[in-house]
Amino acid sequence: MPRIDSVRVRDVRFPTSLELDGSDAVNVDPDYSAAYVTITTSDGEQGHGLVFTCGRGNEIVAAAMESYGALLLEQDADALLDDLGAASRLLIHDSQLRWLGPEKGVQQMACGGLLNALWDLKARRAGKPLWLLLAEMSPEELVAVVDFTHLRNALTEEEALQILRRAQDGKAERIAELQRDGYPAYTTTPGWLGYSDEKLVRLSQEAVDDGFGMIKLKVAGSLEEDRKRMRLARETVGPDIRIGIDANQRWEVGEAIDWVNALQEFSPYWIEEPTSTDDILGHAEIRRGVAPVKVATGEAVANRIVFKQLLQAGAIDVMQIDSTRVAGVNENVANLLLAAKFGVPVCPHAGGVGLCELVQHFSFLDYAAVSGSMHDRAIEFVDHLHEHFTDPVRVRRGRYQAPGAPGISAEMVPASVAAWEFPHGSGWQEVGGRAAVTGRRTTP
Repeated sequence: MPRIDSVRVRDVRFPTSLELDGSDAVNVDPDYSAAYVTITTSDGEQGHGLVFTCGRGNEIVAAAMESYGALLLEQDADALLDDLGAASRLLIHDSQLRWLGPEKGVQQMACGGLLNALWDLKARRAGKPLWLLLAEMSPEELVAVVDFTHLRNALTEEEALQILRRAQDGKAERIAELQRDGYPAYTTTPGWLGYSDEKLVRLSQEAVDDGFGMIKLKVAGSLEEDRKRMRLARETVGPDIRIGIDANQRWEVGEAIDWVNALQEFSPYWIEEPTSTDDILGHAEIRRGVAPVKVATGEAVANRIVFKQLLQAGAIDVMQIDSTRVAGVNENVANLLLAAKFGVPVCPHAGGVGLCELVQHFSFLDYAAVSGSMHDRAIEFVDHLHEHFTDPVRVRRGRYQAPGAPGISAEMVPASVAAWEFPHGSGWQEVGGRAAVTGRRTTP
């Protein structure tokens, strides 16, 4: 009987602040980072997971993951993997640790990283990529992994079963379609706030040439600058390519309405995170005030309960799930079911370290076995750091190609982990001098 033998967490960071990759109005100098976990059984099997951060504080998430990981040590591995709903409750509803949250922030992300590693182990055992493992589960099996606590006034177990049972028709054909044609993507690669106008124009044109039907620009630095950048982008991509804009929660409610309306002449498709993620009523007011521009939010939503309220309040047009912000696979299955219940499309947030690799599985699952629709849906793509993963994303002609390797695509290349483990990895030793010259803060 194999048992959980070790839970190893490493602090892996990349100095993306040197080139301002990932920069926006709030995250002005991000060093894309991952609290990276490997769970090993007494039989030598391994599962991998991670939590994305922007640098400082990555060590806090890593420490939380180690603390929660102690709850898994010596547990029966077969029992955990046979009932990952129970495994989720073991971590998230621990009687002492949950006082730190509950179900939000570092606590929730740490639990999610561990649960993702367990799902990776389960998918590897099955010899399937996560999305296919989930899509081939019965409706009853999928519902069993969801925690319906505080959801039942919006989504019950029976309603979830009905959604999944309806999606059984045509599921095999949709799986084959995904394996053949992939899933639509949009790209934020041109849009970082620290990029020059020339780089924005060049990358926007490359995105169109590469087949993307939508790009996204960061906004909220200054209105004058945003109008200039939107004009350049619109002139570059033409009238038929969607342009999303993203304020990263920078604005007050009224300010958001005024600012977005001042950009209406450039036909933005959506405004993402116009104000605090927690301000549900504020999002609803903004949605009314900026129509027909859509409101999209979700990358920083703490849990399924906040998503439930955003949907109940009619506050968003687009749900943006994130693969490491909430409590892993289990909670994102709940989020997909909530979106399907309310008829809201899911366009996942990605980028960072490993987010594209992980979150693609949820959109593939959504089309195969939950909503059965790709209408107005796309997965975010950013062309950063994929070379550090053993199963990197593949995007061709603006579409994610179906992951085929067993697992959740979270395993990092061992040499990359060794080079960029913070602060003593060889990569950090090499860039230390350059980082000091640029003034970038690369130490905790």
